Amino acid sequence: MKAEVNSKVTRRAEFAGKFYAAGTEELQKEVKLFCQEGKPPLFPQKQPLALIVPHAGYIFSGKVAASGYNQLLPDQLPERVFILVSSHQYRFPGVSVFTSGNYETPLGPVQVDCLTGESLLKSDPLFINREEYHLREHSLEVQLPFLQHILGNQLRIVPLVLGIHDPEECRKLSKALQPWFNNKNLFVISSDFSHYPEYRDAINSDKATSEAILINSPQHLLKILEKNRKQKIPGLATSLCGWTSVLTLLYLTEGKPLSYQWVDYQNSGDQPLYGDHHRVVGYSAIAVFEDNNPDFSLTDEEKTGLLKLARQALRNFILTGERLIPEELPDTAKLPENCGAFVSIYINGKLRGCIGRFENNGSLAATVCEVAVSSATDRRFAPVKPGELDNLSVEISVLSPLRKIDSPSEIVLGKHGIFIRKGWSTGTFLPQVAPKYGWSTEEMLERCSGEKAGIGREGWKTADLFVYEAIVFSDTQR
Repeated sequence: MKAEVNSKVTRRAEFAGKFYAAGTEELQKEVKLFCQEGKPPLFPQKQPLALIVPHAGYIFSGKVAASGYNQLLPDQLPERVFILVSSHQYRFPGVSVFTSGNYETPLGPVQVDCLTGESLLKSDPLFINREEYHLREHSLEVQLPFLQHILGNQLRIVPLVLGIHDPEECRKLSKALQPWFNNKNLFVISSDFSHYPEYRDAINSDKATSEAILINSPQHLLKILEKNRKQKIPGLATSLCGWTSVLTLLYLTEGKPLSYQWVDYQNSGDQPLYGDHHRVVGYSAIAVFEDNNPDFSLTDEEKTGLLKLARQALRNFILTGERLIPEELPDTAKLPENCGAFVSIYINGKLRGCIGRFENNGSLAATVCEVAVSSATDRRFAPVKPGELDNLSVEISVLSPLRKIDSPSEIVLGKHGIFIRKGWSTGTFLPQVAPKYGWSTEEMLERCSGEKAGIGREGWKTADLFVYEAIVFSDTQR
């Protein structure tokens, strides 16, 4: 569908000369310099589907924003750029779509895709057309010079200012935007991170918030934001000012084969001339790409087949006591030969067993059946009884090969499971465990080291650390 634009400029550059340079040449030089100083592309041949970037004055957040925008491929112009910002000036129900004209910066007009905006307004009552909510909103305007610099004057945007303050409304918004979330379009999410704690507290808080986003779980982000709030960090007013916009993105991406990648971080205390370490604001850049590990995957049919075999093996063992492996084993040859599997058993939603291994015996399907039976007699729980079969659900985690790491900084919560080994002592947590309980990387390591490996909470510091990924699927939504 060809985008329809309005040539009449109705939204002026309100914050030129305040958040960024007002002159055309000066702004061009400013943006170009920040892009030169920013981080290079993580994947030079891959266009991101979404970016999370800061929106403070360029002197404070310009380098981090540029690092985010450096991930874009200049020769791959998206059909449209959806820019989501959480309103800083007004609190109102719904999401304001700008359709009355174009935006403007000192670099020239930015075309607004009015046709898409009108389509959104017709699609859901959540969308409203209130121009005033855009006129004083800096968090959207400051994104435009970077987009103009990278993508050029053919750029077309869909400006969205969110007045909503409820997770369920964010979920509804994500459903309305879902048809547009694809590799033809780009989504830009505007948000700063911690507001006004001291320097070191900001780093710790922002690390926890960034890790929560990288997991790609809306529920986990909400848990971490609440955890940060309950810690009552001195001066902390918010961990994520654009949390509704970020949460909407997570609802859009949850469960999809996408990869969240951390790009860059600073806070205002890092500014050498004006940085105040006692009262800072944090800035993080994160990019979302299509999955970088497509070879480690299972089709829906393969997942269904493995779940069926696991249930057959479990039923046979629970009813007869015999450890038989079903004869029909699906072909999963596209997975690495040495991938392993864990099987978790739930009765009425409560865990009753979880056993696995990191390597298979030549057949992933046979391994799944074997560990499923072992999970039914997990010594930490009462054995599963025949009368509980009707209330039983199975969760399978197919594991990638172990990869040794040199530093905990390589761990991506929610993506990586952790395996700790020291001598004969070992312990592991599956990738889904840390998000479930809202743990940080250090909390996960301490618990795995002390509770699983039995080498004390600090034992991980002198142990060998490994990570792995998992394809997790279940026959029941618990």
